[in-house]
Amino acid sequence: MLLLDKNHYEKVIEPLRSVSINHLFARAVVERRIEGKIYVDDLNYPNTFYVIESYGMSLLFGNWKNSKFNNLFRDYALNTNNIRNCYEWMQTFPDEWDGTLLDLFRNSLVKSADNKKESGIIELNTRVNFKFSQEKYSNREKKNVDNILIVKTDANIFKNMPGTVTPKYFWDNEDDFLKNGVGFTLFYNKQLATTAFSSCKIDNILEIGIETVDEFRKKRFAEIACSALIDYCIENNYEPIWSCRLENTASYKLAEKVGFEVAYKRPYYRLSK
Repeated sequence: MLLLDKNHYEKVIEPLRSVSINHLFARAVVERRIEGKIYVDDLNYPNTFYVIESYGMSLLFGNWKNSKFNNLFRDYALNTNNIRNCYEWMQTFPDEWDGTLLDLFRNSLVKSADNKKESGIIELNTRVNFKFSQEKYSNREKKNVDNILIVKTDANIFKNMPGTVTPKYFWDNEDDFLKNGVGFTLFYNKQLATTAFSSCKIDNILEIGIETVDEFRKKRFAEIACSALIDYCIENNYEPIWSCRLENTASYKLAEKVGFEVAYKRPYYRLSK
């Protein structure tokens, strides 16, 4: 595995176009819209690629038959040399990678439901990708809630919104988010409760991220904030997209409530830290 210099990210643009699954975050890295890293098998003529954005979302794609790269990637994924201190969440393309990884990781690959360890394993999950249905969204059940205020997400909210799925983890800084992203935040009784935001926004596609403060969960606040963001998408001709782990039932159910339908499911790997 070789770290590709940012000045040569153009070498990844054409191969990335062959990836048919949701890879908006990887495109954002390749186009240098957000910070990230790209590892390749060859610096001059790369055929295998591993793209990681700063939050830890990653994409492994290209040639799955490169044994030298694969062996190095196995050590990286298992964090054999302790070079990482955080998890990475990996998707792969094409499907042939799944068989390759099954052989490569062998006894280190564990289904999420059976995982009892924090390190030295690769946790196998399922990633659900949704497609937006405007008809379903328009026909959804709506509910009014008193004492709420929805505002556009500003710099102060960017800095102070608590949680792990918030704009500050997906954008380089507040200026970057305010210039290139968008979000809507719900206050309840003047207290910060929920933020729905673009975790990535490129061309006419906007991927939705959502976070709710613990004490305000199960009050439909996330649904209301997401609806504000989706209304923005419809009014400005953006296609909203949504994806989550199958095990994240709250996100899965919320997606269905705001007009999304399952498009496809893919294996999803959590790499060791």
